[in-house]
Amino acid sequence: MASANSSNPFFFAFISLVCFFFFFVENKPFVSAITRKEYSELQHTHHHIPLSSLFPSSSCSSLPPGRSRKGSLEVVHKHGPCSKLMKQHTSSSVKAPLTVPHSEILGQDKARVRAIQSKLWEGQSEAREGDGRSATSEVSGQVAAPAEAPLPARSGKILGSGDYFVRVGLGTPARELSLIFDTGSDLTWTQCLPCDGSCYTQNDTIFDPSHSSSYSNIPCSSSQCSQLSSATGIEQKCSADGCLYHTKYADGSSSTGNLANETLTITQTHVVDNFLFGCGHDNKGLFNGTAGLLGLGRNPISFVQQTSDMFHRIFSYCIPSTASEVGYLTFGGVPASDNIIYTPFSSIPQSSSVYALDLTGISLAGASLSIPSSVFSSFRVLIDSGTVLTWLPQAAYGPLRDAFRNAMSKYPMAGSFAELDTCYDLSGYETVVIPKVTLSFGGGVNVNLDASGVVYVVSETQVCLAFATNEHLVDIAILGNVQQKTIEVVYDVGGGRIGFRSASCGGNSRFSTGSANLNNSTGSANLNHPNLIWMIAAILSLNSQITTLRLSTSQSPQINYNDYD
Repeated sequence: MASANSSNPFFFAFISLVCFFFFFVENKPFVSAITRKEYSELQHTHHHIPLSSLFPSSSCSSLPPGRSRKGSLEVVHKHGPCSKLMKQHTSSSVKAPLTVPHSEILGQDKARVRAIQSKLWEGQSEAREGDGRSATSEVSGQVAAPAEAPLPARSGKILGSGDYFVRVGLGTPARELSLIFDTGSDLTWTQCLPCDGSCYTQNDTIFDPSHSSSYSNIPCSSSQCSQLSSATGIEQKCSADGCLYHTKYADGSSSTGNLANETLTITQTHVVDNFLFGCGHDNKGLFNGTAGLLGLGRNPISFVQQTSDMFHRIFSYCIPSTASEVGYLTFGGVPASDNIIYTPFSSIPQSSSVYALDLTGISLAGASLSIPSSVFSSFRVLIDSGTVLTWLPQAAYGPLRDAFRNAMSKYPMAGSFAELDTCYDLSGYETVVIPKVTLSFGGGVNVNLDASGVVYVVSETQVCLAFATNEHLVDIAILGNVQQKTIEVVYDVGGGRIGFRSASCGGNSRFSTGSANLNNSTGSANLNHPNLIWMIAAILSLNSQITTLRLSTSQSPQINYNDYD
């Protein structure tokens, strides 16, 4: 007589479901078992996320309540569905395409980096000819009065990369304008009528100072005009209208016009009178769609310094993980109770205007990379809102790249893309495992990057490590905005420090707990697969029915199924 288990229909159904499960979940080979301890360790060292979370969706996702600070302005990507410039993209496609090719974005990013390096090493034998968007300001006088409060930041093509812009009001009555906010620039300027030379196309109506009751040009005899000249080291220029400015970028972009005072409106409760800015009547370059630039550098002419009485030289921003999500930009203090960790500013002899930090180490998947301490002590890292990728010296980039390739060895590699030499084809995966990257700074500060801050996604077939290597040994390292995604970055200029608060505006951290997609030589286990959850529930239900049947049959006459042969 056969055993009850072998002839029980519930038993056969149970076995069938188990076999079907192993075949169904992504059609992967057999699953190797992992211990609870191994699973827990992987949660702390790897991001386990749906591949789709790295792509923008076709609809805009607002910040959840409590994520942004009171009065903050929205940070919106110029090419995403949250931007009014994307009205033409109404497709229901899950992955909303960028309007600018990634090759162009990264090409302009490289140009910006070259310009930054060239500016810092200007006049030295190692200097390179840059053609990017870090501006060399030529100002002939006048100090601008900055705006206060939180601003909406949107990412755009203006600085030759995935830079972000905010919406502010200028003049009386206030006219809304989109300005790129840039921690690597000092002078704030916008296009103005009349266009004596040329004006590029912008989305907003070009500002007309003749329609504002609070506008005034700065005379050449003004201390503001001479102050700007001494602050920038550029000989001032004048015209019959007063003090002139000229700001020139290494890629050929430029803005020339009058230095003026105007009323700047950040929010209804944050209005700055006598804001010093450049009213540009001759403008050229890659500022497509936006009206100008908001300079957040450390020079006395910057917005930050001009509004020191109002905002105490403190501002913060949080860049969203994808173009379909919203971040924020805020001016003023932050609550002391917030979980913000601070690292002190470092100094760069070549420039007192930029923001620099001491990078002391890099970890991947919980393990510190084998990089000699002398490598980190020999350079500083510039943190920049306008640069896209993070650029490291070869001695630091090489170990990071090698460790990342080792951790991602179970995924098929793809060809390189622009400056990105470590890319993967993830088109066959619904869920992916990406090793966590931690950057260590002076003062014992460790910053864990979001998954969106580790990789740069060109397409499903090209997901790349979002770091690049510098061209020259003397080049400074630059921390780009990709690595800053979802992290609130607090600039306490008066306190001489920069703070970081993780998971502040969305990101993939929400996927990193309670889910895993483990890859090994024998196959994979996707512990967050929706079908897996359904299968487990079905198996548990069947197991319960089998147990109930066994209990009931133990008190009932036993049936010999052989009698029915």
